[in-house]
Amino acid sequence: MEFKLLPGGSIVGEARVAGDKSISHRSIMFASIAEGTTHIKGFLEGEDALATVAAFRAMGVRIDGPQDGEVVVHGVGLNGLKTPEAPLDMGNSGTSMRLISGIVAGAGLEATLTGDVSLCKRPMGRVINPLTEMGARIDSEEQGRPPLRIHAGYPLNGIDYELPMASAQVKSCVLLAGLWAQGRTSTKEPAPTRDHTERMLKGFGYPIVHQGDRASLEGGHVLRACDIEIPADISSAAFFMVAASIAPGSDLTLSHVGINPTRVGVINILRLMGADIELLNEREIGGEPVADIRVRYAELQGIEIPEEQVPLAIDEFPVLFIAAACAKGRTVLRGAEELRVKESDRIASMAEGLATLGIHAEVLEDGIIIDGGSMGSGTINTYHDHRIAMSFAIAALRAEGEIRVLECDPVATSFPNFDAIARGLGLQITTLDGEE
Repeated sequence: MEFKLLPGGSIVGEARVAGDKSISHRSIMFASIAEGTTHIKGFLEGEDALATVAAFRAMGVRIDGPQDGEVVVHGVGLNGLKTPEAPLDMGNSGTSMRLISGIVAGAGLEATLTGDVSLCKRPMGRVINPLTEMGARIDSEEQGRPPLRIHAGYPLNGIDYELPMASAQVKSCVLLAGLWAQGRTSTKEPAPTRDHTERMLKGFGYPIVHQGDRASLEGGHVLRACDIEIPADISSAAFFMVAASIAPGSDLTLSHVGINPTRVGVINILRLMGADIELLNEREIGGEPVADIRVRYAELQGIEIPEEQVPLAIDEFPVLFIAAACAKGRTVLRGAEELRVKESDRIASMAEGLATLGIHAEVLEDGIIIDGGSMGSGTINTYHDHRIAMSFAIAALRAEGEIRVLECDPVATSFPNFDAIARGLGLQITTLDGEE
């Protein structure tokens, strides 16, 4: 599938974007190992989250739906998961792979975790190492790459783990494994990362102490079913926040967006660049802060992005690079080496695409320098990365000619109706089957 985009346009109106992917994943995981029945609303029906659903069905959990964002999960408790009969296919989902590895190892199941070509190139040593330290036995391909073969019969012990990198997935993997471990499991992170796991554990009644950079829990307590309403995903909202910021005449309201303080880096960075962003109707739903976000066009300025904001916006940087390309002056990002091991090397992929459109971008080992300018036209290679695809679709609003974005099929993993919402708000986007 390809996107074909005509230049120009404004972003006007109201929209509710897809449900939060991180929370959708975790809602299925926690509901499956809880006691009782959990009702979920606002579930993201993208391929990544559906891979998590399929994995827990394969481990013996009855899951009804999803249908129109509603899912009912009949929990089996911490000791009710069954050994899957076939390898668990995580598709393109790194979140599924890393978090479920902690659950499988903790529950003492024999299982192989695999995924698509892209996922099987991503480093999993970052979860293999702490799980092995807890007592798990895990085989992998060279350099810790999937498939991961987790062996049964190796009970875990709690550890005090200091994360070598800021990663919510690694932190969550260790804490999830700790649910079954003997004794106390603690994590300490070098910088704040999303805290959906800690919030949801509390929501399911599991005792956890979360203070500053440290989270701790004791193994052997019980999770109890609860109802969950998933907010709209700020990572998906980010594409349209940037779109409205860069397109003259834009006035956009995005409803019911999660504004978890560990996820609002995109808002903070855009505001530092001069964006006109207003949070309306702030409230809390199911332990997660939510707001309606109004964005109006504003002239953006290049900035040096504060390093403390990097972990709070790690998934939003591809589209923030488009904002930087449209800003006056130079934008500098450092401390973001994590971007090199996402679905693609997002620093290299974005720099290549920006260069195709005539924007000067200098690649750094841990970041990028982007000089704002005018974007021309061209054909963009996404390297099968959904966020690269959606980011260059947004770039068309300020381009001088047509943009073709190749290999857009992975957009369905995180934002299945992206093109329809974009079209409804004013983006001149056509979806092609790629066979023209």
